Parts: sequence; C-alpha cells; structure tokens
Amino acid sequence: MHTEQRRVAGDGLHYLAIFPDDYDAGADYPLVVMLHGFGANMQDLAGLAPSINRKGYVYVCPNAPIPFELAPGMIGYGWHPPRGQASDAHYAQAEALLDDFFAQVLGEFRAAGGRAVLLGFSQGGGMTYRMGLERADRFAALIALSASLPDPEILRPRLPAHRNQPVFVAHGLYDQMVSMDSARRTREFLDAENYNLSYHEYGMGHEIPAEVLRDMVPWMEALLPPLVPETDRIF
Repeated sequence: MHTEQRRVAGDGLHYLAIFPDDYDAGADYPLVVMLHGFGANMQDLAGLAPSINRKGYVYVCPNAPIPFELAPGMIGYGWHPPRGQASDAHYAQAEALLDDFFAQVLGEFRAAGGRAVLLGFSQGGGMTYRMGLERADRFAALIALSASLPDPEILRPRLPAHRNQPVFVAHGLYDQMVSMDSARRTREFLDAENYNLSYHEYGMGHEIPAEVLRDMVPWMEALLPPLVPETDRIF
C-alpha cells in the first residue's frame, strides 16, 4: 500500500495532488478540492486526506496566488489580502484562477458532472462559498470550515435557481480569527436562500479537530461515495 503526493505546476495555479493507497490510474475516482487559508500553502490541508479516506478519493490542493511575508523570511499565501484590504480586482483575479483550475483538474481526473466536493478552511472557506455556490453542476457538495461569507449580497444574483446543493459548515465558539457572529450571519443567508445546510458549532478555536471530521466525513461520503477498490469489494 502507498499514498503518493505529486506537486504539479498547473497552467495557472500550482497544486499538490494526493493519490489514494494503491492508486489505479484507470479508475474514475471522485475528487476532493481543498482550499487552504490565508498565510498557508498547498501542503496545509494535505494531512486531512488520510483522515477522510485513504483509498476512495483523489485530493487536489491548489496554492493560493498571492505571496505575503508573514515574518522576516517567512512566506505564506493568500487568495486575496486580509479582510478589509481586498479589492474587487483581488477577488476577480482569485475567482478567474480558480475557475480555470477547476476546469483543469475536473477534466484531468475525470471528475466532471458533479463528481467533486469543494472544501475550504478559513479564507479558503470564504472562497469555497464564493466559487462553489454558483457551481452546483461541478460540485456535489461544499464544506466550509472556520469560515464566513463577509458580503453575501454580492453572491445573491449569482446563485442558481435550484439551491439544493448540500453545504456542511463547522465553526468554533472560540474562534478568534473568524468571528462566530459572521459564521451565524452566513448561516442565516444560506437558510434564507433555502440551501441544504448542515451547520455545526464546536467548542474549539480556529482549527479542524477530530470531532469535526467525525461529523464531516460520513456526511461527505453519503453525498459523494468513495470509489471502492475491486480488492475491497465483497462479491
């Protein structure tokens, strides 16, 4: 058994691809796209893959496009500048790059037609809302962890007519990076738009502990089942 990771210099965004144990290149695995938070990089969420499912999915983790010097000699990346500093142009750039990236990886890994999940943490969760809610044809479900949608009214005219796309939300009661109030406002917006929302609050900070995964993984697998390798099937 083995789990392979491969760095890929895509046409726009660079990304990390994580392949399942005993990967079969001829099989059509469902895809999990994971967007990291501000100040991190493509490696940040890679550790979630074995905790979600080691055999049944391919995972791709794009690197956000904008480098930021977090401390002398320490570089992290963001989808846009921190909240309050981002312009419409920053959002437009991130959305264009991600749109191209989605088309690239959904085609490359044969996961078009709703055979993918979009997951994001913190700023990546905000981008999950911005990119995923209007792309229900691409993503079977969305997962937003420790995230919020600061300006939901911007998205309202972009939402599809049929809003049955499932959305899983996890937020910490003690999150000091993304406020609980902003998460609850996002929940109110999604509820008002009749989204299929699975909303959870936890006694945690800005993090992804095991208790979140215990709720998230069965929810995700029910909506986009993992590929069961032939060696694991019971005939």
